[in-house]
Amino acid sequence: MNVAPRFIRQWLAGPLLALGMARGAADAHTYAPPYVKGGLAQVDVFDRADGMALPVYGKNGRHYVVGAPGHEYALRIRNTTGGRILVVSSVDGVNVVSGDTAAPSQSGYVLSPWGSVEIAGWRKSLDRTAAFFFTEHDNSYAARTGRPRNVGVIGVAIFQEKVKPIAWRPLERPRIAAEHAEGATRAPSSPGRADAAAAPEAMREARPEEEAASGAMREERAADNMAASPSRDTAKTTSSLGTGHGRSEHSRVSVVQFERATESPAETLSVQYDRRENLVALGVLPAPRLARHSPDPFPGTLRFAPDPTR
Repeated sequence: MNVAPRFIRQWLAGPLLALGMARGAADAHTYAPPYVKGGLAQVDVFDRADGMALPVYGKNGRHYVVGAPGHEYALRIRNTTGGRILVVSSVDGVNVVSGDTAAPSQSGYVLSPWGSVEIAGWRKSLDRTAAFFFTEHDNSYAARTGRPRNVGVIGVAIFQEKVKPIAWRPLERPRIAAEHAEGATRAPSSPGRADAAAAPEAMREARPEEEAASGAMREERAADNMAASPSRDTAKTTSSLGTGHGRSEHSRVSVVQFERATESPAETLSVQYDRRENLVALGVLPAPRLARHSPDPFPGTLRFAPDPTR
């Protein structure tokens, strides 16, 4: 039996430990941040049962999270700009506010500069929501209302606010009496007065749209504004996940006015979700590997020669 001095054994243990760490790092899956970040907003899916934001995995330009059946979740959106934005959200292709099929012309939640919102359910009124929870595809709210095609995707369309023009009037220069008299005969129009007259007309043009949007939200029909969600890589099956219509919760919101800078969203973010095994089948996640015991060619413990018995 060969016995190495203690300092040699420690020196040998270092490379072996380093080799094991390197191999473990190579086997581990790439770190997945718990959010999707765009230029105007940051979005994450928060598992309320586990109390954590779900890691987001990427494949072919799309984003995915693993949902746990039965777990309630919330969609959290953070405004990363210094201005107000409108976020129009959909789950499974359905408007989270009104329950209508999501469309870009609908409205949603207004976020203050650097503000955030947590959308934890389908809005039932200005005071109540029905909680989101991961469930079987056929039990999803979309499937139960006859719209199963887009189950498994969360979308957020983001609009910036239109900058309102600043009203101004040019300063009038002092005029001599002759100019006043001549002006009275010619009756020149005042640029300042023309602008002031045009301003109410512009306000009248914008007001009906704003009032219509406010009225829609009062009727609880304010909806999500979202471009078409990307389709699934594979056809939907009954074993895939959807979002259910859960328990009633208190969630107070108020009606505000917001004029969009553009008709189309300035940015659209989406996250697809499903069971872990389905995401493994899609190639989004690596297949699990069973831990295997590595056999030891010298399993005996370190021993030394005993004293003679006689």
